[in-house]
Amino acid sequence: MAKLKAWMLGLIIGVLLGLWGGVNIGKGKPLYTNPFAEGPVSDKLKDAGRDVMRESGDALKKTGEALIDRGKEESER
Repeated sequence: MAKLKAWMLGLIIGVLLGLWGGVNIGKGKPLYTNPFAEGPVSDKLKDAGRDVMRESGDALKKTGEALIDRGKEESER
């Protein structure tokens, strides 16, 4: 029974440490950092800026494709 308790305790500790490290690896942080800590505000602003640029680029691409399609329709007439 003592071996089973020790094995279960080891399993629980191993899972918790594995989750800790896995979350940090997934976020691209060092293994020893706190996975629940919020990142710096500057990083959040950079990420938001990248998202805005990506979305505006997609919108411009769609608009350009619509203009090309409209031009093709007008030239066919």
